[in-house]
Amino acid sequence: MTVPPVPSHRMRGTGSFADMTTIGVGGPVSTVVNATSEAEIIDAVAQADAEGAPLIVIGGGSNILASDEPFDGVVVRDARTEITPLMDDGCGGGQMRITAGTPWDDAVVFAIEHGWMGIEALSGIPGSVGAAPVQNIGAYGQELAETLASVRVYDRAEERTRTLFLSDMKFGYRDSILKRSMGEFGASPRWVVLSVDLHMRRATLSRPVSYVQLANKLDIELGKRAPSADVRAAVLELRRSKGMVLDDSDRDTYSLGSFFTNPVLTEKEAEHLPVSAPRFGVAKHDAVNQIGSAAPTIEGQVKSSAAWLIDHAGFPAGYNMPGPAALSTKHCLALTNRGEASAEDVAALAREVRDGVEEKFGVRLAPEPVVVGLDI
Repeated sequence: MTVPPVPSHRMRGTGSFADMTTIGVGGPVSTVVNATSEAEIIDAVAQADAEGAPLIVIGGGSNILASDEPFDGVVVRDARTEITPLMDDGCGGGQMRITAGTPWDDAVVFAIEHGWMGIEALSGIPGSVGAAPVQNIGAYGQELAETLASVRVYDRAEERTRTLFLSDMKFGYRDSILKRSMGEFGASPRWVVLSVDLHMRRATLSRPVSYVQLANKLDIELGKRAPSADVRAAVLELRRSKGMVLDDSDRDTYSLGSFFTNPVLTEKEAEHLPVSAPRFGVAKHDAVNQIGSAAPTIEGQVKSSAAWLIDHAGFPAGYNMPGPAALSTKHCLALTNRGEASAEDVAALAREVRDGVEEKFGVRLAPEPVVVGLDI
């Protein structure tokens, strides 16, 4: 089986958020800890909390928009990149444990190479494994919640390590109990992710493809399966066409990926959208781990497309060019640093797009990245 290569992961220095994030903006950081063990991570987090210092635990830096002002706090980076198979048999399926600092896409490649089904459509998503359960990452019809077994965390409130199982995570669309604890505990969750266990079925074919654009790319009918390696290749090609695979030579990839989440509306709220506006079901994740299959949808809720709303509100791909911050020339959902942008340039563009969509459609978009020291 041939697995397409892992996309490049942009790495810079360690002195500022501009160095540590994929959008390349943000001010200097007073203390950066590059931890190489679980004990070092816990010690750094516990010390920062004991001193009352602002704390951010960062992985690939693909989901943080930080102010240009100095950050007088501690940034902890997990330098561990380990994947350990825990189980691999025909009946029980495959299970692996991944340290939080591991690039997410490494886990996808590992699963496909081992003949495990369930995360192939999540190929090419930048960032680390530790960030994946916080956001309940998803793309092209798959979400992390469909394969997650458990998360090992450090609990900052109880000052101890513990294991959170699927039923503890309270997953929603781009949401989790981890994400909901941010704010009270600063820009990082109460529970700092140390490692993630995924559980998948054994299969070289993908899960049934449920995303129309991906099915068309694979030239198969919706609901059919394809070799997982082919699904990965198709997803990477689609993501590259939208500037969503990191490439140092392409300014369209100096972004935070999709900047706004797709809005979740009630059916009554969705009635006010144009008939042509996309409407999707919202996945329901409960205590039952439906390994390898899509979750049921929540009755009465509708998810629309942030990209469609942005485009039809008068903000097409390339909007604000040649400004220092502009929408990607390939995809209007990505806000990009064209080379000299400040964090405030990006924030101002985000506010303009958000307000324009709300004025046009009555829908207020929510940012997907963690925003530090800025008003959006």
